[in-house]
Amino acid sequence: MKKIYIMLIAFAISFSGCKKYFDVNTDPATPQNPESRTLVPPLFAQMERGVQWDSRYLGGTIQYFGGAVNVGESHGWLAASDALGEIWRTCYYGLGANISLIIEDSEKKQEWNYVGLGQSLRAWGWQITTDYTGEIIVKQAFEPNRFIFDYDSQEDVYAEVVRLANESIKNFSRTDGTGSVVKLASADLVYAGDPAKWIKFNYGLLARNASSTINKASYDPQKVIDYVDKALGSNADNFIIPNNGTIAADANFFGPLRANLASYRQTRIIVGLLDGTYFTGTAGTVIDPRRNNMITASQDGVFRGTNPNASDPGTVANANQIANPWGSLGSANPGAGNGKYLFKDKAGFPIMTYSEMQFLKAEAAFRKEDKQTAYTAYLNGISASIDFVSALGTAITTAEKTAYMQSASVKQSATDLTLKDIMLQKYLALYGYGFVETWTDLRKYNYITGDSKGNNPYLGTFVFPSAFSADNGGKPAQRTRPRYNSEYIWNIEALKKIGADKVDYHTKPMWFSLP
Repeated sequence: MKKIYIMLIAFAISFSGCKKYFDVNTDPATPQNPESRTLVPPLFAQMERGVQWDSRYLGGTIQYFGGAVNVGESHGWLAASDALGEIWRTCYYGLGANISLIIEDSEKKQEWNYVGLGQSLRAWGWQITTDYTGEIIVKQAFEPNRFIFDYDSQEDVYAEVVRLANESIKNFSRTDGTGSVVKLASADLVYAGDPAKWIKFNYGLLARNASSTINKASYDPQKVIDYVDKALGSNADNFIIPNNGTIAADANFFGPLRANLASYRQTRIIVGLLDGTYFTGTAGTVIDPRRNNMITASQDGVFRGTNPNASDPGTVANANQIANPWGSLGSANPGAGNGKYLFKDKAGFPIMTYSEMQFLKAEAAFRKEDKQTAYTAYLNGISASIDFVSALGTAITTAEKTAYMQSASVKQSATDLTLKDIMLQKYLALYGYGFVETWTDLRKYNYITGDSKGNNPYLGTFVFPSAFSADNGGKPAQRTRPRYNSEYIWNIEALKKIGADKVDYHTKPMWFSLP
């Protein structure tokens, strides 16, 4: 027995030293503590995917896309479905714990630029998700061993975005620690590790955040202006996620290879902005030089667009069907490598642009009654948008650009500038990428009703569908719902507290829309 006992002890000792060999929870082929540099690149793809996936629905609500393709155009929702829930998934799953790992790993290593990147992307995630959904989960979001999560108010989420963006700016400004531009560059697919550009992006987030609160007593237009002046300084600072576009797996979600937009149509509001209708009152008076790059004429040479929740007009012969975003008539797919504007396989996807920033400044300065500053920013925004569009297609000549800038579609003095001029040019400039920001603008001005001071820049331009979805009670959509599979199945009691179990929850006004 003694001999057997000694042998058992020896067996136990020898195998206690081989714990890793027998640990079924450890995969030696997969790092258990991945480094920040390996976690960062996929985050950009998640950002793009989230916005573009949901924009197939939201694009109809804000009338960037038409064709009566889905419930988006009738301001509806889909019960027991994850449709319209991809931004939510991006925030909590695609970015979620990955950002937490980046921040934790990088703080230990004192790589402050990686910490700043994580904080910046989390701020972006909170901002776009709350602007899209309303109340979301922040304080308890990533607590371990929790299965029920309480929702935070949109006001609290906005405050957390400000905190994170400012913390990110501090970390990107640090010169101590072990972080460096070289270490971040290989993982940073957007800014190649340039801290100055990340700081500008953070100020852009702060500008968006402050700009959305025009209905609140705390709104400060000067704060928006100050943020913009520290944000993106030119198109060279644009935050654009690249796409290889060689196969469907690495191609732009909006490109022909992915084949997601065949049934979608260009809309009458985009056509009307580009042919001068909504700026001059007469179609064809001034043709925007961006038009041929952004949209497509029917076979007879006439530019047409759909009305909300309407298919191709019956008065148009089949050969003259309204074009889809790729520039093809009807539902034709032009094939790999084709398409136009942001709807090409290799086209990068903008998350933030200099043009957007200038329109934020123009709006804020106009509300501050500083019309000269507003006018300068307004011109900068149009000019930058033309240059941006020109780089994505047939080059717009200097003469064409000058002719448009001196036309009736562009106000020729600060005295004549209106808020409608600013907001419609911004609406046009953000076509194809600024889906949530454009929806935020429409809702903060209550579509055509106006803001808390009675400003209604979309009156006479934006039109509602002939009928809203059945659950709306005659009201337009104001928000989407939290993702079905993660919330309505597992967290329903928390949803009831915010009213998200109601069939008309998606028509409940946002915090930023109310005085």
